[in-house]
Amino acid sequence: MSLPRLLWRNMLHRKTLSLLTLFSVAMTVALLVFLILCSQGVEQGAEKGYGSFELTVGAKGSSSQLALNTYYHVGTPTGNVPYDVFTQIQKDDQTEAAFAMTTGDNYNGYPIVGIDAKYFLVRYGDRRLEAGTVYAKTGEAVVGSHIAKTMGIHVGDTFHGGHGLVHEGESEEAEEETEHENEAAHAEHEAHQSFAYKVVGILPVLHTPDDRAVFTTLDYAWAVHASQQGEHKDVTAILVKPRTLLGAQALKNKFDKLEQVQAIYTSKAVADVVNLVDKGAQAVQLVTVLCIVLAAVSLLLSLTAAVHERKKDVGLLRLIGKSKSFVWLSLIGEGMLLTLLGCLAGLLAGHLGSFAGRDALFDFAGIQVNAWQFTADEVWLVAGALAVGLLASAGPAMQVYRVDPLQLFRS
Repeated sequence: MSLPRLLWRNMLHRKTLSLLTLFSVAMTVALLVFLILCSQGVEQGAEKGYGSFELTVGAKGSSSQLALNTYYHVGTPTGNVPYDVFTQIQKDDQTEAAFAMTTGDNYNGYPIVGIDAKYFLVRYGDRRLEAGTVYAKTGEAVVGSHIAKTMGIHVGDTFHGGHGLVHEGESEEAEEETEHENEAAHAEHEAHQSFAYKVVGILPVLHTPDDRAVFTTLDYAWAVHASQQGEHKDVTAILVKPRTLLGAQALKNKFDKLEQVQAIYTSKAVADVVNLVDKGAQAVQLVTVLCIVLAAVSLLLSLTAAVHERKKDVGLLRLIGKSKSFVWLSLIGEGMLLTLLGCLAGLLAGHLGSFAGRDALFDFAGIQVNAWQFTADEVWLVAGALAVGLLASAGPAMQVYRVDPLQLFRS
């Protein structure tokens, strides 16, 4: 009987235990694959998240919060800055391009962003829209590809926005508002319901957080909110593409001195966020290490339980003259085969699970996962799993291999 056939029949002889062992290995590998893909999604999103806008200007507060809200549409803005600040930046000789942004409203939980349509040309180059055209006047909007796909939006559709960065009705604190706040909220609601957006275009797949945002003209916030009428016009953030690195430093030093205004290096703020995410990932890795240990223990117990069943088989193989390598491979081969099959099943499950949950993950955390991207980390993962399988198989195999064949057969 050939070695592969022998290993296969030995594994099938103990189906239940073999399946449980294979399942534990597969689930551990699938979890690690999912974490690898999420980590890559965070890193790639951080790299592509802000484009060439090396400087960001906004209200005083957390620099990470300003960067996350401006480029990743996560969290709340740090506040508003006067529109005059934007005009000063725009006229500065060190500025190659600058765009003011207004946020604070949502459509079904997706942020509505007011910004000049030229932003897309500077950020993404001359790319064609998936459908329609860019907005040109107040009330026209372009939606990200993820929103269009998720909600079935087409060019020509109309919708009403809601105040805040979450869909109205989701807050559990609404019942605790005072009568005055309720009246103000009602007025805000009426203002938003009286202002309709018309979809004139759908963005192509950009593989950035802009896929899950609605874009419209900068003045939408001034048209909707009464407090933004007349000369009192504020913007949420200003995206700046400096001409040179020295120009970025000059702009930062100049506008960072303004009262209630901060100018941040976008790359540094994003790097701080990624470092924080990495620390969280390290905590998750402790759980995965525990899963690896449990999978190794499961494999060890499975093979140890098979030792007494294999004693007579091993003794017979030794007596009929099978080579030492054949006997040794027959002993450790079952554990290695279970590990290999578990790895293959885990890789498939990890990528399939990532593919199935990619939209929900993008909706929830803004992390875009490339589910079918295979990386060097997965090669090391399989190699490590096989090494653990080899170590777990070696102990039970050595226990039987060292015993005299006649003694094994008589037992």
